[in-house]
Amino acid sequence: MKNKIIILLSIVVLILVGFIGLNLPKSLFDKRDLQIQFVEDESAVIRVVERSNESVVTISSDNKDIGTGFIITTNGLIVTNKHVVSDVNAKYSAVIDKEVVEIVNIYRDPVTDLAIVKVNKINLKPVTLGDSDKIKVGQSVIAIGTVLGEFRSTVTKGVVSGLGRGIVANNPFEGSERLDNVIQTDAAINPGNSGGPLFNLKGEVIGVNVAVSSGAQSIGFALPINLVKESVDNFGATGQFDRPFLGVAYKLVSRGASVENVVLESSANKAGILAGDIITEVDGTKLATEKNTVLSTYINRKRIGESVKIKILRNNLEIILTVVLEKKG
Repeated sequence: MKNKIIILLSIVVLILVGFIGLNLPKSLFDKRDLQIQFVEDESAVIRVVERSNESVVTISSDNKDIGTGFIITTNGLIVTNKHVVSDVNAKYSAVIDKEVVEIVNIYRDPVTDLAIVKVNKINLKPVTLGDSDKIKVGQSVIAIGTVLGEFRSTVTKGVVSGLGRGIVANNPFEGSERLDNVIQTDAAINPGNSGGPLFNLKGEVIGVNVAVSSGAQSIGFALPINLVKESVDNFGATGQFDRPFLGVAYKLVSRGASVENVVLESSANKAGILAGDIITEVDGTKLATEKNTVLSTYINRKRIGESVKIKILRNNLEIILTVVLEKKG
């Protein structure tokens, strides 16, 4: 009899415990879940920083730190921004794990703000390149760089605030430059961060930090890493940045790309594109502000010598022009 009573009491206790658990305020579990998530995110950031110590470098000139870069091959190729190494008369070096190494070659992308520099050093630790087409607004990101040319390996954390942005970046050496399809983030990006990596929490580089808005706080921009991968693949095949150059300056509008200026003797100029035209389609693909239908993104994926059909709107008339893509003169 005693055993039966004990068994019955145990069953009652289990039922009560289950009932109480089901009726506990959901906020208690939510808070616990948030605490667990916070700890996981914090651990992920620490892991990314520790793993990237030997892969993120400082770019220097005349013994002054001027920017950031990151290693992409074991034999000495480093990615940075073109504007970081834009002075053709300057001598540059890379600080790799506290060792100063001379930069022996610089390959500047003629189309966008990217450069690959070469150092004579082997057995380096490259970063892992992610896939910027899989980025989601709201996901956590980490920026690492030499902030203000003083504070090496500075780490900031934020989120992806927007995708497919178009900006005009000012370069004291080359003037302003239009950059399309860039990633917007609220991770603090300051002068000196240029050319540094934007990591996801997996430790993959998903962007190259390129610019910051001077008129606002917590608005920074990064070039998508897939653009870098395309450039690196092309560089590996040709040994230089030979990519097609359409030759138009434009702004994004609801109907496509509104041409503001056409470079003389460029592919666009030779095909008959004029300032004031609105480019609405390329090879039957309608242009928009989304990632893969931005004009520059589409042209960058073509090869020199290829022909494309460009539909323009001129004085409310649709015209289709054939453009033979050439490299920048």
